[in-house]
Amino acid sequence: MKKILLSLSILTVLYARAQTVIPLYNGAAPGSENWNWEEKQIKADIGTIVMDVSHPSLTAYVPANPNGTAVIIAPGGAFHILAFDLEGTEVAKRLNALGITAFVLKYRVVHSDPAHPENSIDNLMTTRNFKKLDSLNAPVVPLALQDGLTAVKYVRQHAADYKIDPNKIGFMGFSAGGTVTMSVVYSATDDSRPNFVAPIYAYEGAIIGSTVPTAKTPIFICAASDDDLGLATHSVHIYLKWLEVGQPAELHMYEQGKHGFGTKQQGLPVDSWMDRFTDWLAMHGLIKK
Repeated sequence: MKKILLSLSILTVLYARAQTVIPLYNGAAPGSENWNWEEKQIKADIGTIVMDVSHPSLTAYVPANPNGTAVIIAPGGAFHILAFDLEGTEVAKRLNALGITAFVLKYRVVHSDPAHPENSIDNLMTTRNFKKLDSLNAPVVPLALQDGLTAVKYVRQHAADYKIDPNKIGFMGFSAGGTVTMSVVYSATDDSRPNFVAPIYAYEGAIIGSTVPTAKTPIFICAASDDDLGLATHSVHIYLKWLEVGQPAELHMYEQGKHGFGTKQQGLPVDSWMDRFTDWLAMHGLIKK
């Protein structure tokens, strides 16, 4: 009985630690000190949607037996929302199963102002007013980049606490989170640069920076040819850019899957993209299969 209680206690501690929320800044985040709105969470068919992030954070998912590799995950949502489960927590859980310590990033997004429903993400997507969307996002993307850089610094500075190898810290993101991923790797200094990156159906148009790092930085890229936002070529451009400078690069372009496939199960080959990511991680010595 004592052994059972001890096992339950250990599991409880691990579960609690696995979802520790870590503020990225002490006090107000630099650049958005006057943001006074409260974060909102809603439930949708794709899981939890997070809106109005003004206090960026990391949510740590720690496996029972960390293997030394860490991945920071940036969910997408057109810089207006975060698909926190579909492109965040569910990915973290799958990475935990591989022994990877995962951190889901809540980065700053555009305020959802009820006084201006014309600026809502639903309206902008329905009307396909992407020019206005880019305009609304422009002031926020640099803040999201800063959140991404700060996240890498935090994980590297606290690597020993999480049993992480500071030279095995990756950054992956989906859609707008892919924009953050690439902005981070292009804009980083040594203390904030990820060791590998994985932009998934990234949006290239708002990426900040363009210089591929000289340090070896493998990249895993994935998207669908039938991406209904027309972003398939964005992934190809990123792949070619990496290839041209001799950086390790892998691209998976699925014929079908649409935009935002994340961890959905659609009965298509794209459903297994994380298996390919697992193979790639193993090839680079980031996990053992």
